[in-house]
Amino acid sequence: MKFTALYFGTFNPIHLGHIALGKYFAKQADIEAVWFVVTPQNPFKVNEAFLDDGYRLEMVRLALENEPKLHASEVEFSLPMPHYTIHTLEHLDQVHPDKNFVLLMGEDNLVHFERWKQADRILEKVSLFVYPRAHPTPVPQHLLNHKKIQLFDAPQWDIASSAIRKIIRQGGTVEHLMPPASWAYLVKNGFYQ
Repeated sequence: MKFTALYFGTFNPIHLGHIALGKYFAKQADIEAVWFVVTPQNPFKVNEAFLDDGYRLEMVRLALENEPKLHASEVEFSLPMPHYTIHTLEHLDQVHPDKNFVLLMGEDNLVHFERWKQADRILEKVSLFVYPRAHPTPVPQHLLNHKKIQLFDAPQWDIASSAIRKIIRQGGTVEHLMPPASWAYLVKNGFYQ
């Protein structure tokens, strides 16, 4: 069975760590495509200031232009807020009944996964493909042993979008941390300054 992997994120902005992770999963034999689902508002990040949805989506599109198995998705732009993963999955099942989805998730999110809205229903619908992320809290053992949760030894990048925004605000450059086309678009529009 072939899967479409859903990689949710605010991508505020997208960086080379995001791309490396997408490419890693795109190389897995059972994954036919990775969709970068640009999230307008993460329910766990309600106090964070985000660049306009359309600008973030365009940076993702530009970053993925030459990556045939990686695709930008704006599916959540048309869904009611707040954006809960379970609602997006239900919508995608209706729109793409022919697709088998899996959810890409960082280990740091798996730690708190049971706080997600209808976490049990998410696991009924999809498997979680989990990649390593530094975090101080151990993942609950019952999740590590769950038949629908699979851990992958994906590359870890020590890059955070929040750090990129901070460097730009302080007048620094992050050109080496971002896909060239996305960086050029960011500079042209003066984002995060």
